[in-house]
Amino acid sequence: MSNNIAIDGVDRAIIDVLLEHGRMSNVDLAAHVGLTPAPCLRRIKRLEQEGVITGYRAQIDPTVAGRAFCVYMQVQIVGTSREIVEQFETVVASYPETTEVRRLFGPVDYLIRVEVADGAAYERFQTEKMYPLPAVRRIESYPTMRVIKSSAGD
Repeated sequence: MSNNIAIDGVDRAIIDVLLEHGRMSNVDLAAHVGLTPAPCLRRIKRLEQEGVITGYRAQIDPTVAGRAFCVYMQVQIVGTSREIVEQFETVVASYPETTEVRRLFGPVDYLIRVEVADGAAYERFQTEKMYPLPAVRRIESYPTMRVIKSSAGD
């Protein structure tokens, strides 16, 4: 997505409504933002084509999905060459247990969100998948107690 995409007040209203109610019908969305359905749909399609709207997703109960145990990992890697970084990021992003991977500024290189069934599953993930990676220098784990607020739909 380019930073010079023109977003007007109506586009912003559409985005704000979709952030809260992604399954709202086009007819209801159009009424909510003061448009008729056809121009509203054209705006949504344009926002999708321009990369402003990048997708839609279902919010699934993590317990039912077998992902009730959420841990944030701070990871330091042994080097910062392009090859080491790209290899590490590719491997970690491929794991189904990782739901978010962010590269950071500062002494910690990555913040990784891991969602698994329980503590034993997390231990297996860390010892069988993360520790064997040659780039890993240090891992600090922060199991979460409960979600207070999340834009990810938790």
